Amino acid sequence: MQNKILNWIIATLKESAWAPLSVFGFYLFGLAFRLYDLYPILDVPTHFMGGVTITYFYRSLIRNSQRIVGDIPLPIRILFAFTCTGTTAVFWEFYENLADYFLGTHMVRGLEDTIVDLILGLSGALVLSLLYRKR
Repeated sequence: MQNKILNWIIATLKESAWAPLSVFGFYLFGLAFRLYDLYPILDVPTHFMGGVTITYFYRSLIRNSQRIVGDIPLPIRILFAFTCTGTTAVFWEFYENLADYFLGTHMVRGLEDTIVDLILGLSGALVLSLLYRKR
């Protein structure tokens, strides 16, 4: 069983970890060069693409898990990936708020910014969920 779980994790990481890591790399690059201060609009595609890529990762994770847990109907896989993405977006917003409070960063520009970020992440998840084809 441990071998199956390890293979599941490795297969998922090889297949799809590149996507959210790419967006995270862009995010770090933007922070390092203060691009979000210079061009606040960059926050929009970052959160949207974050929703797309993390949903892609979760879809891969769930699909690969079927080798262990058995067949999962496609609508359940789509719904589960979407809700996992929503949860990830909420935790990301927690991170931004906590970093502002404890580290003195200025990532959150108010409640409206947080709500828009969540909507963008979920919009990315919805777009991928609607366009992603069954393999």
